[in-house]
Amino acid sequence: MRVIVNGVSHELDVDRNVPLLHVLRDALGLKSVKLGCGLEQCGACKVLVDGAPEFSCRRTVGEFEGMSLVTLEGFANETLHPIQQALLDHNAAQCGYCLSGILIAARALFDANPRPSRREIQIALDDHLCRCGAQPRILNAFCELSANG
Repeated sequence: MRVIVNGVSHELDVDRNVPLLHVLRDALGLKSVKLGCGLEQCGACKVLVDGAPEFSCRRTVGEFEGMSLVTLEGFANETLHPIQQALLDHNAAQCGYCLSGILIAARALFDANPRPSRREIQIALDDHLCRCGAQPRILNAFCELSANG
């Protein structure tokens, strides 16, 4: 089967019923995608699928055949993406376990609306569980980015 991840087409010889998360981490070596709860409740496993944030921990790789997927590794080029820089500027990363999923959700939001309101940002991040308590700094970082965007 074929999937496109971070702009690269991959022909995979894997069981179509394996969760996408395991294929991304184990077959493709993309470690930003994390297994948190495994129940689509914490958001650590989110990836962009054709521009929309989707859970990858329970959905099978076969569901994504031919679709364009983006992980946090796909954000990087010569410089950080503005949403990554905003988190750094606000010291909003603590343990970092939840951050790749949060960045995926923020990327989808800011791609669709470069100047979202505080409430829109809160709604976009609602599926994400941060146990470190960094949510206020994360929210403030994205609100400032929106105000300056």
